[in-house]
Amino acid sequence: MSFFDDMKTSLEEAVAIKNGVEAPANVTRYDIADVKAIRAQLNISQSEMAKVLGTSVDTIKSWETKRRNPTGLAAKVLAAIQANPAFFRELAAH
Repeated sequence: MSFFDDMKTSLEEAVAIKNGVEAPANVTRYDIADVKAIRAQLNISQSEMAKVLGTSVDTIKSWETKRRNPTGLAAKVLAAIQANPAFFRELAAH
């Protein structure tokens, strides 16, 4: 099968999933982290958290006010920090 055929098959599958014809084979979801509670538990400021996570203070504020939700790698990292607060200190060291 060529690269084009693989891409075509993948797009057809994506359309079928979107239209409810097929169920996705693999879905990964993370609980939305309570960023404000994590920060309070760690006793750090918004700017400290932003610096360690490599994001802006505005992003941290958006997460805390639920205007936006962390996604992708940020969601994974926050889930890891929530499960193991010492992980934040490890991140901060790098």
